[in-house]
Amino acid sequence: MRTKSLRPDKVNVITLGCSKNLVDSENLITQLRANDYEVNHERDDDDANIVIINTCGFIDLAKQESIDTILEHAELKKAGQIDKLYVTGCLSQRYKDDLEVEIPEVDAFFGTLEMPALLARLQADYRHELLGERQITTLSHYAYLKISEGCNRTCSFCAIPLMRGQHVSRPVEELVAEAKNLARRGVKELLLIAQELTYYGLDLYKKRELPRLLHALADVEGIDWIRLHYAYPSRFPLEILDVMAERPEICNYLDLPLQHASDPVLDLMRRQISRAETEDLLAKIREKVPGIALRTTFLVGHPGETERDFEQLLDFVRQQEFERVGVFQYSHEESTRAYELPDDVPAERKAERAQRLMELQQEISLRKNEAKVGQVYKTLFDRKEGKYFVGRTEADSPEVDNEVLVEAKKNYVRIGDFAQIRITRAEEFDLYGELA
Repeated sequence: MRTKSLRPDKVNVITLGCSKNLVDSENLITQLRANDYEVNHERDDDDANIVIINTCGFIDLAKQESIDTILEHAELKKAGQIDKLYVTGCLSQRYKDDLEVEIPEVDAFFGTLEMPALLARLQADYRHELLGERQITTLSHYAYLKISEGCNRTCSFCAIPLMRGQHVSRPVEELVAEAKNLARRGVKELLLIAQELTYYGLDLYKKRELPRLLHALADVEGIDWIRLHYAYPSRFPLEILDVMAERPEICNYLDLPLQHASDPVLDLMRRQISRAETEDLLAKIREKVPGIALRTTFLVGHPGETERDFEQLLDFVRQQEFERVGVFQYSHEESTRAYELPDDVPAERKAERAQRLMELQQEISLRKNEAKVGQVYKTLFDRKEGKYFVGRTEADSPEVDNEVLVEAKKNYVRIGDFAQIRITRAEEFDLYGELA
């Protein structure tokens, strides 16, 4: 591809948003390198003359970050520091027409499923034979594995189906082939991601086939941990828990976004589950997999959420004592069901509720962590930071959960390897330990 620059073409890919976006960027990078492009991922000091921004359009904060990043690089293009600027991803999918008018410096906008068109714009061929040959941008010992695309759910607040389309599962054989390729390159931990994990297989096989997929992935030599993210609670297939209990490769960890615990709000959210049903599900999960680490997320400030509703959510979190909790503040997204309702919870109240919920979880997390002092845990080490080696237990996913810190002066571990660590001290969201 020819540009106004005399430099050889070099691409910098910038990823915003979730891990599903990161996998898309990794696939794009793989395709470009196969077409002899020199490509880097998020290099601040990069001298690339072509920039591709993979955007997020989930909530207001994410959209603003995406727009700011596009504008920043539009200025670089006007200053002659880059030659070509392309935008892809969720924001581009959702607001392409508006963005083309507002930011004309961008050479082209592409949607979430338009990688072949983006490659064609760069005079690069889409190589179908590269399916499963993804080059990862995470640390070399773990990788995300996206098992499906899109979502068929109708949650009131969520614009993901507008940007990602309907649920499409990837075949078991394709996913196993990708897992084997990743394992050959040193990946030890697979983080399974999808917009809705438990729906896997319904479109391809006419039944839920996540258990079958888990067995197949657990058979891949070299994969020690398989971690499950984003399982929908309504009609949760309990046979997943049987596989988790049977196969040691499946982490005793489940990311189960519940969003709320007040029945009126759950109805407004169109979550297809009640508080009582949620409590029954959580009891069954803990019974079938003793010691499981449950991670969940909650959304505060949804239209119609009263103080009484929020107090019920606090009561639910106190009662359940989840190992990990994330909190989002409601964002009024056009074309969603909730957009038809008045955004009647003031911004400052949303922020105050989010703060109160996280303060409660901080107390719970500290109490649970203190109970781990003296115990020994298998720990996977990600990096060395300052005077500590930093790792994670089976109960912790990278970047979002707790970490284990081991003083490097007194202990030696290898990055990317497992070690048995005895916990010596606990804080709200961190554990400290030593080699057992």
